[in-house]
Amino acid sequence: LLAGAFAIAAIYVYRLTVAGEAVASDVPVLFQWEDYMEPPFLAQYEKTYGETPAVALYADEDEAFAKMRAGYKPDVMGPCYYEYPRWQEAGLIQPIETDKLTNWNKIAPALRALPGISAGPGKVWFVPHYWGNTSITYRTDLAPEYVGHESWDILFDPKYKGRVAVLEGVDDTVPFIAHMIGVDAYNMTPEEWAKVQAKLKELIGQVRFVSSDNTTLAQGLASGELVAAMSWRIVYATVKAQGVNVAYMEPPGGIFTYVCGLVINKDAKNYDKALALVDSSISDEAAHYTIDTIGDGPANVEQLQKEPDEEFQRLGIPRDVETFLSSGIFQKRLQNKDEIVNAWTEIRAGL
Repeated sequence: LLAGAFAIAAIYVYRLTVAGEAVASDVPVLFQWEDYMEPPFLAQYEKTYGETPAVALYADEDEAFAKMRAGYKPDVMGPCYYEYPRWQEAGLIQPIETDKLTNWNKIAPALRALPGISAGPGKVWFVPHYWGNTSITYRTDLAPEYVGHESWDILFDPKYKGRVAVLEGVDDTVPFIAHMIGVDAYNMTPEEWAKVQAKLKELIGQVRFVSSDNTTLAQGLASGELVAAMSWRIVYATVKAQGVNVAYMEPPGGIFTYVCGLVINKDAKNYDKALALVDSSISDEAAHYTIDTIGDGPANVEQLQKEPDEEFQRLGIPRDVETFLSSGIFQKRLQNKDEIVNAWTEIRAGL
């Protein structure tokens, strides 16, 4: 993480902090996924305050949660909808006043009305930021038998043992593998959870590595080290842009969909600056970058409607947010998540 942090700082020349490192004065720290702390997300804030926010990266939300529980206090964080309630219940976040966000009304009504995000009149716990998919990016030239016959079974195909990868976070990998064996990960019985754990152990015997680092997954696919990787759509978009023969699987039964957002730490150094950083992240400039460069759909649909049809065709996603979310399996909160995290950690360690 530290090496990646210095590399990013060298490329973008803005303040980067490693989680846990102190930042002077009241400059806010954005604790976020690797792709969502780049200059377009900070630009509106910089114009307002004449300073550059600090950013710290996390590989997955379980890592982020553990660091904050241990005392790390960033100002703005970027969990997904299925995760933020755990942060709320842990007393890590505070309500956000929506009338102080200039871009709030640009967010799709369906996203502004997500169940549970309201913190009372004019306040929310969670500001929707973007929406996307979890599926498998695969090399169509290296696994041609899956073209026209797409199946997540490629992860367990003996021919590709040692040439597949999966994501690190339990919110992605556990529901994904559970779905493959007909189990609803969000309502598992103890017996079903035992079956899922057995399948996860089988999975670990197949993979080359487990990683939520988009760059690592994209490089593995581009080089041919990997034939297939569980991934978010950005990995597909990145490798496709390099001219590599890849596709993003959409097997029968649909793929996973998610919404991620922004929250404010209850101990934010400067609440107004934290609000401004949230607002900056959902700006028009940020929204354009989200779909054009990252490949996810921005919650800011006012900007989304200005994007050309070619963008949606390139990514294979609909223009309408509600259509998108209803077309797949919506990622929700896992019950007994701490138990699941511990089990997945042990399985990956070969225990």
